[in-house]
Amino acid sequence: MSRISKVGIVLGGYAAALLVACAAFYARQLLAHYVAPQASSGMQAFGDLLFIAGLFAFLSLLPTALALYFLRPVEKFWVVLSIAALVLAATGPVAAATIRSLASNPAFAYLGFFLLLRVLGAFLLGLGFLVCAVIAPVRRARLLLLVAAGIEGLVSAYAFYCLFVLRHWLL
Repeated sequence: MSRISKVGIVLGGYAAALLVACAAFYARQLLAHYVAPQASSGMQAFGDLLFIAGLFAFLSLLPTALALYFLRPVEKFWVVLSIAALVLAATGPVAAATIRSLASNPAFAYLGFFLLLRVLGAFLLGLGFLVCAVIAPVRRARLLLLVAAGIEGLVSAYAFYCLFVLRHWLL
């Protein structure tokens, strides 16, 4: 199979995911038309945005996995991806350690919010790094991706402990 056909298949998969997400939203809107209108249209619009984005993200998993499978023979891609994953994973413990001090300072409250989002997203990043580690053909890249997934797992465990056991940030 040629490169152009592989790219076409992956892009076609993303286009199909977007088309299915938009069709599901349209069907949902048709069904919601028969229900009494809601008073808070802004909240409904945000819910619609989350519905489309979430469904598109879920349906995009297949073309993304296919793209990673097609990139399997490209060793340089996996080495660069593993190093980037390790650098991104290194920001997790830093974000977890500095959330409390930045969130308490009004000048840096927004930065604290983004750090909280980074920590809460660690679980998904860890899963993504783990899937990439399974697919990676290069041993060095596989090990670096497993280390990155482990770091994200530790950040996720720390966030779970702080939020659900302690009910406040430890540091």
